[in-house]
Amino acid sequence: MDHSTELVFEYGSPAVARTVERSVAVEAGDIEGDRSEAAVRREDATVTVTVDAADLTALRAGNNTWLTLVEVAEHVADAAGGERR
Repeated sequence: MDHSTELVFEYGSPAVARTVERSVAVEAGDIEGDRSEAAVRREDATVTVTVDAADLTALRAGNNTWLTLVEVAEHVADAAGGERR
């Protein structure tokens, strides 16, 4: 892949980061296409999503998808009583 973005999200605790990471990591293999792929990893209270794409249009679409998935996971973590950022 020719283009890449790292989306880094820091949370108030490792528990919240783990909730977000587990919520979005299951999607990594399901929504990949011919033009993009993604990987999700967590270290302590930080979640990183790496989006790789063949072209800038696919990179933008991948970024939008993953930003939305993380946002939804953050709302779920909030509803479950966690602290966001």
